[in-house]
Amino acid sequence: MSHLSKLGSYTLLCIASLTIMVGALVAPGLISISNALGINEYAVWLVTFPALGAVIFAPLAGKSIDKFGAYRSLIIGLILYGALGFAVYWLQGPWFVLSNRILLGGITAVVMASSTVLISQWYVGNERLSMIAKQGMAIELGGVLFLFLGGKLASLYWAYPLSLYLVAWLFLLMLLLFVPRKSPSLSDETQGNAPQAQQGLSLKQVYLFATLAMVVFFTAIVQLPNSMAQQGFNEAVVGNVLAFISLVAVVAAHFMPKVVKYMSTTYLLAIAFAAYALGHIVFANANGLPLLLVGSVFAGVGFGFSIPLLNHMTVEKSAANVRGKNLSYFTMAVFGGQFITSFVEFIPGGVATSFYSSMLLASLVTLALVIMQYSNNKRINQFTTGNT
Repeated sequence: MSHLSKLGSYTLLCIASLTIMVGALVAPGLISISNALGINEYAVWLVTFPALGAVIFAPLAGKSIDKFGAYRSLIIGLILYGALGFAVYWLQGPWFVLSNRILLGGITAVVMASSTVLISQWYVGNERLSMIAKQGMAIELGGVLFLFLGGKLASLYWAYPLSLYLVAWLFLLMLLLFVPRKSPSLSDETQGNAPQAQQGLSLKQVYLFATLAMVVFFTAIVQLPNSMAQQGFNEAVVGNVLAFISLVAVVAAHFMPKVVKYMSTTYLLAIAFAAYALGHIVFANANGLPLLLVGSVFAGVGFGFSIPLLNHMTVEKSAANVRGKNLSYFTMAVFGGQFITSFVEFIPGGVATSFYSSMLLASLVTLALVIMQYSNNKRINQFTTGNT
C-alpha cells in the first residue's frame, strides 16, 4: 500500500484543526463581535450554534460523502467553510447571523467526516490509529492557536478574527497540491465488505460514549471561566488554564496508541472517564491555581484518551462503503455532546454542583465500561473453555 507524503499528512492534520476553530474562534472577542452583529442578547449562541448545525446536518453530510466521495466533498466543504465563516461580517440580527452559524456547523461536519475518511483510506492498522491520534492532537492544537490569534485580533478590531476562517482556502490549496485524488486503499478494501473489527463496543455504543465524553469535557470548558472568576482570576489566567488543558490532551493523544497496545480499548476508555471524574472533583474543590492545574491534567488526559480512540473505533467498525455515513454520525455525537453543555449553566446549585454532577456521570460511565469488559472477558473464557 502506498503512503501519503509528509506534506499530505500535514495537510489533513491542518484541516482537522478547523473542527474546534468553528466555534472557539469568536470566543475571545464574543462581546464585541455580538454587539457589532446586533445579537448581544444571544452572544453565547455564536459559539454553540455551529455545534447544533453539525448535529442537524451530519446525516446529510455522511450521505454526500458516500455518494460523491470524500475528496470531492472535502473540496466543497473547505470552499463553503471559508465563505460562510467570513460572510457573517456582512450580516445583521439574530435570524441571519445564527442561520449562518448553523449552516457553518453543517459544513464543519462535512469537513471533519470527509477528512477522517481520507485518513482511513491512506492508512491501515496501527498507522491509522497513530494518524487519528495525531488528528486529535491537531484539533486541540487548533483550539490553542486559534483562541490565541482570535483574542489578539479581536483586541485590534472586532471583525479581524473572522478573517481566520479564510485559512480553510489555504488548506484547500494544500489539499489539491499534496493529497492525490485517488487513494490506494480504495482498491485494497472491497466496497461493502464487513468491517474487520467487530469485538468490543458496538457502533451505537461508540456514538453514545463519544457524546458523554464531550458532555463531561465541555462542562469543564464552560464552567471553569465562571469558577475561576469567582476566585478572582482574570481572563488571561483563565485562557492559560484552558490552553493548558488542550496541551495536556495533545500529549495524551500522542501516547494513546502506545497505551492501547497493553489493554483493551474498553478498559482504556474507562481510564479516560475515570480521569474525567477525577478532574471534575478537583475542579469542584479547587481554591487556587495549583489544584486547577492538577484538574486540568486529568481533564486533558480524559480527552486525549477518549475522542481519538472512539474516532478510530468508528473507522475500524465501518465498511468502506458506509464509512462516510458512520463518521458523520460520530461527528454528530461529538458536536451533540458539545451543544448539550450549553444548558449546563441551568443546573441548580451553581458551578460546584455542575462539576459534581459531571463527576458522577463520568464515574457511572467508568463503572459501566469496566462491567462491560469484565462480562466480555467472561464470555470469551467460557467460549475458549468450551472449545478446548
